[in-house]
Amino acid sequence: MRRLFWKFFTVVWLAMAGSIALLFAISMLFQSPFEEEVVNREHILALETTAQILQSDGVDAATKLIAAMQRTGRNIQISINPMGLAIDCTSATGNDLVRNAVRDGNCYRMEITGSARGMISRTWPRTVPWLAALLAAAAAAYWLARYFITPVEQLRYGLRSLANGQLDVRIAHTIGSKRDEITSLAHDLDITAARLQELQVAQQQLFHDVSHELRSPLSRLQAAIGVLQQNPMRLTAMIERMGREVERLDELVEEILTLARLSERDTLRFDRQTLDVIDLVREIVEDAGFEGQARGIEVQYKGVDSCVASVNGELIYRALENVIRNAITHTEAGTSVLVSSEVKGNQLLLSIEDEGLGVPEAELEAIFQPFSQSSTATARSGFGLGLAITRRAAEWHGGRATAQNKASGGLRMEITIPAIAPPVNSRQLSLGVGRDVR
Repeated sequence: MRRLFWKFFTVVWLAMAGSIALLFAISMLFQSPFEEEVVNREHILALETTAQILQSDGVDAATKLIAAMQRTGRNIQISINPMGLAIDCTSATGNDLVRNAVRDGNCYRMEITGSARGMISRTWPRTVPWLAALLAAAAAAYWLARYFITPVEQLRYGLRSLANGQLDVRIAHTIGSKRDEITSLAHDLDITAARLQELQVAQQQLFHDVSHELRSPLSRLQAAIGVLQQNPMRLTAMIERMGREVERLDELVEEILTLARLSERDTLRFDRQTLDVIDLVREIVEDAGFEGQARGIEVQYKGVDSCVASVNGELIYRALENVIRNAITHTEAGTSVLVSSEVKGNQLLLSIEDEGLGVPEAELEAIFQPFSQSSTATARSGFGLGLAITRRAAEWHGGRATAQNKASGGLRMEITIPAIAPPVNSRQLSLGVGRDVR
């Protein structure tokens, strides 16, 4: 990552430095001759003026003029040197910065004193601002490089931690309060890490629950085999017991496989059929009515008479059956379970209401997790996979499944399914007797 930092720094700084160097070269090329000419003309004018004053007013007046020019702040130093008789002034000097003047029969030579400025002395004062600009460009390039590369280093650290299985690492707080795309990327990485951590915990819990659920019937099978070994006369009873446990194992494996298939992204693993969902609802209500008869529970249906949708019949049947049978299990004895339906737009809304104890508000979402059951349940029913299958089946069809407590007590489960046909006349169906279903 340091290589990327220095690459970024070098590119930015060279771009700034190149621009500054180009401007400096242009300045030296077009402005320097003009300034040099102005200085030379100023010196020539000062010499000529001093020579004229000396010839007309004398050496003292010329000396006073030189002092006056120096007091103006102009760095012009002129020396006056006697050269002898006036005849000596006839020789040409060949230098624009030297002048001869005659006064009282004597020759005086005036010239600019001090060494002539070389290229460095002429260039250095104008170079300082450009060097300062280069240093400022270096500082700006360094700051930009750190500003952009430091968050990238944090992102790299976060990704490397995820690759190493450290899903509890968060990096957004290390970047600070910046509001740019890199910060948004860091927050997205934290969200991804949190989600992966949740999935890892859920997966571990799922493995634990599956192993626990499998262990119980296997333990009972082992116990039955032990009884048979000790008492072969109980063969018939133990075979029946072992058959029930094998059947329970088969149901558990089937539900786990269904849940696993619904959890995959490949939605083509299930076929769709165009069928009347209300017919399935009526069939489940009729069967559930017989099941609830032993506890005096009445199962009612009211709503639309027909609603055609493109669904997987097996999934929808299992999803609805899970919810309705769950309602029968948890409603109070001698009460009723109401199954209602209505079509809103292109959505079929199915509502299942019971008159049980309801579910604590904090558990309304948890009951849809695999092997999760409400703390209000007085007895264990099933494997805790029914509502998880219901929600994922609804989502697979493009709908949803939710739960909420009723104000009067009990739980209301709502399932939405995309419909492709309008409803017809509604009626009410009330059943209280029937047969058992799986």
